[in-house]
Amino acid sequence: MTANVLRILGMIATPVSQRIGVAALRISIAIVFLWIGALKFVPYEADSITPFVANSPVMSFFYKHPEGYKAHLTREGELKPADRAWETANDTYAFAYGLGTVEMIIGFLVLAGLVSVRLGLAGAVLALLTPFVTLSFLVTTPEAWVAALGDAQHGFPYLSGGGRLVLKDTVILAGGWLLVVDGARAMLAQMARHPEAERADRNRSVAPLQASETRVGDLR
Repeated sequence: MTANVLRILGMIATPVSQRIGVAALRISIAIVFLWIGALKFVPYEADSITPFVANSPVMSFFYKHPEGYKAHLTREGELKPADRAWETANDTYAFAYGLGTVEMIIGFLVLAGLVSVRLGLAGAVLALLTPFVTLSFLVTTPEAWVAALGDAQHGFPYLSGGGRLVLKDTVILAGGWLLVVDGARAMLAQMARHPEAERADRNRSVAPLQASETRVGDLR
């Protein structure tokens, strides 16, 4: 390699560059959770997740009539008052509001990692766990794959638009793990810098338990 190439690589491979990359990763994951979470409060986004929820063995119970979703599917930008009424009665929107709230909380916690190690680590753990649920939709949701409507390309490995949206969570899974590692390292570094404060925190958390055990012992 030439000296210029080595110089450029050296400029890139610095601790500062790594910190910038981790911060950018944190912000990008937060944007995904915040933006998509906010969209859950809009009917078209709530409608679009109906096949995933209705077919999920761990989520379908949130809907009153998960088995009837196919007759009421709408396309993005399409307004069908009768189907909207069915979705309302099905608790489609109520569930979407709850899911959107959870996603936005995760997004804010991940973003808070820019200023708080503890909050950032909590958000990173939640961001890491979320894709395990989302990626399961590739197994449980028929609409994740191109339907057999005449074309030769259908089923596995031909992802539909919904399936391609789900697949993006592999990136969030990897990014979430890197944020967890970064948070763990920051926590350990923080404890190493302030061991007395950490011991005081542990003592404060243990003291009420010890006092409770003493009171129980006195009653005996």
